[in-house]
Amino acid sequence: MSDVVRARRQFGDGPLSRAAALIYILLVVELLLLVTTAPGLVALALLDRDVSNLPLVAACAVPLGPALSAAFYTLHHQRLDLTDLRPARVFWRGYRTNLRDALLIWVPLLLWLTVIAVNLAHLSAAALPRWWAVPLVLVGAGAALVGLNALVITSLFAFRVRDVIRLARFFVLRTPVGTLGVAGLLAAAAALVLVTSEALLVALGAVLVLALLRGSDPMIAMIRNEFTA
Repeated sequence: MSDVVRARRQFGDGPLSRAAALIYILLVVELLLLVTTAPGLVALALLDRDVSNLPLVAACAVPLGPALSAAFYTLHHQRLDLTDLRPARVFWRGYRTNLRDALLIWVPLLLWLTVIAVNLAHLSAAALPRWWAVPLVLVGAGAALVGLNALVITSLFAFRVRDVIRLARFFVLRTPVGTLGVAGLLAAAAALVLVTSEALLVALGAVLVLALLRGSDPMIAMIRNEFTA
């Protein structure tokens, strides 16, 4: 029996097997991201690209928070072993476990970013100088980085939400390399939407989640070493 187990482990541990497992996991996560965000995506497709629709866009994005949390959970916990692939089961476990805390982080982040976006779109109407756009963009970028850190933390660790927010703020400066990497990914995603459409970003959702998770690796390692038993 031990020879059979050893053979199975060797089969699932090779580089080709691990690559095939990763591709399979990404495909399953992408499909489940589409399923869990489908109501918002359908409504978003029906909206015109107009600043007056920004609050509706935010409402459409609400299902994305728990879906991203479940995707982070899956890509972190699912082993790259062809003999033990259950990404759908892991995804739904992460979705159920993190639903409440993910929404407590995601919905305020959306509200805050929507307020900033509306202000940016109406600078001239408010008779504000154009340079006001710079601090608003910086505040929005900072909020996005803290919010993404918080979503990753709450997806992988069992902390109270207020402690998650504190850790998320702390690690924006504590892990500058990871923060810059994540900021670059968010900027690339925003540029992709502006240049093409939301559809391409949705199609690359699982790959983007994996890249964001890898960019958060320094933060995850430090939290595991310094803040967990």
